[in-house]
Amino acid sequence: MRDEIRQQATTIIARIPEGRVTTYGAIAKMTEGATPRSIGALLRLLPEGHTLPWHRVVAAGGRLADHGGASEQRELLSAEGVMFDAHGRIPARFFWP
Repeated sequence: MRDEIRQQATTIIARIPEGRVTTYGAIAKMTEGATPRSIGALLRLLPEGHTLPWHRVVAAGGRLADHGGASEQRELLSAEGVMFDAHGRIPARFFWP
């Protein structure tokens, strides 16, 4: 991913308000050339100790992506007041923007 696109993506992710989520695809659409997969790769490669709210980025349809940090992500989102339905999806009222 080009540095300009990485900067755009991290700026967008940093602006996701507490208690809200957005998707990899939505972030990609707000940049000048990222893809949902490249957003996922960016988040996977964040250095330890970063402060970017990675947990606020979810898969399409409001589901948590299948990754090793999914249980931590669910805990962090729940602590911010984000709810999950009976199917594990996040209702539309929690989506940003």
